[in-house]
Amino acid sequence: MALRLASRKFGSKFLSMLTATSSLHSHATSFGFKEVREEDKSQLVGNVFTNVASNYDLMNDLMSGGLHRLWKERLVSKLNPFPGMKHLDVAGGTGDVAFRILETVNSVKRRAIQDPSNDNLHEETEIYVCLGETKSLIWAEGDAEALDFPDNSMDGYTIAFGIRNVTHIEKALVEAHRVLKRGGRFLCLELSHVDVPLLKQVYDYYSFSIIPAVGELVAGDRESYQYLVESIRRFPPQDKFALMIADAGFQKVEYENLVAGVVAIHSGLKL
Repeated sequence: MALRLASRKFGSKFLSMLTATSSLHSHATSFGFKEVREEDKSQLVGNVFTNVASNYDLMNDLMSGGLHRLWKERLVSKLNPFPGMKHLDVAGGTGDVAFRILETVNSVKRRAIQDPSNDNLHEETEIYVCLGETKSLIWAEGDAEALDFPDNSMDGYTIAFGIRNVTHIEKALVEAHRVLKRGGRFLCLELSHVDVPLLKQVYDYYSFSIIPAVGELVAGDRESYQYLVESIRRFPPQDKFALMIADAGFQKVEYENLVAGVVAIHSGLKL
């Protein structure tokens, strides 16, 4: 695993290069390897997740060999949840990240329950899953580019395997920065770019030949999983995405590669 720091030095230059090379034009965006209108992308992505919803957890286990569970555990451990925190999990899917955060908070609470001086123990933890209300998990439908939460209202923000599906990633990052309090943490777990040449060849073969075939066999949907692997390739490399996070206003931006970059955890702090 590699942990790397992103500097804002030359950030504008690199971001300009990224924009110049990855933007299709002012009113178009990518949907996998296809060019689509910006206003159509949300619906197309929504259709993909509607199609895969019934087999979502099973396919995640099959595609990652169960490793996605460990990756999410790592994400939550880097967040370092605490009792009384207000947290927002965007693109929350089945709530597996949010439930992990709540479980960690409850574990901390149990260990510290004998210390009456800890005021946070008496505050209610609220974890918003942005996609009824339960005791501590609050499910809300929302748009990552225009969140319906006040400024400076959250202690933490996570998004797992969701930001590459956003039409305007820069807007989502600015929104994440807006809703976080000072000292709030941004964490993003995303499928990324393998940085080991030989492994990259194996990974590319697995991605384009195996994953769509498994999607067709298990879920009866090859096209959605073809989009999945294409969307990963269109997502910015780790260093460039880190510069985008820094450009949104975050400090102490860093990323950690897992499995040689198959996935990466990006983090930033609002100061």
